[in-house]
Amino acid sequence: QVQLVESGGGLVQAGDSLRLSCAASGRTFSSYTMGWFRQAPGKERELVAVISSGGSTYYADSVKGRVTISRDNAKNTGYLQMNTLKPEDTAVYYCATSLGGGPYYRRADQFVYWGQGTQVTVSS
Repeated sequence: QVQLVESGGGLVQAGDSLRLSCAASGRTFSSYTMGWFRQAPGKERELVAVISSGGSTYYADSVKGRVTISRDNAKNTGYLQMNTLKPEDTAVYYCATSLGGGPYYRRADQFVYWGQGTQVTVSS
């Protein structure tokens, strides 16, 4: 089992930045791929970014160039740095971990453990 707790969400204005954190416990965090997903009201959950156990990253086209995913294995914590936020970034953001450490996890059903989510609201 693993427990994931997100933090760092909030209400910001368009153009601002936020850094989300995902604190993990209960497993060897460094061995597994971590992803950030988001879900806006009335929409399906979508992938934002992924980082493998080896540090390989993947970004959705909608956030590429504005978002950076990272991890600090010594702290068992993952991060999502979001810059130049837009109103369309408004959503609940979730972190999740897989059962493997490879770089090709993309679908939500490939991730096993999930946090409770943190709300990000971007006003125009």
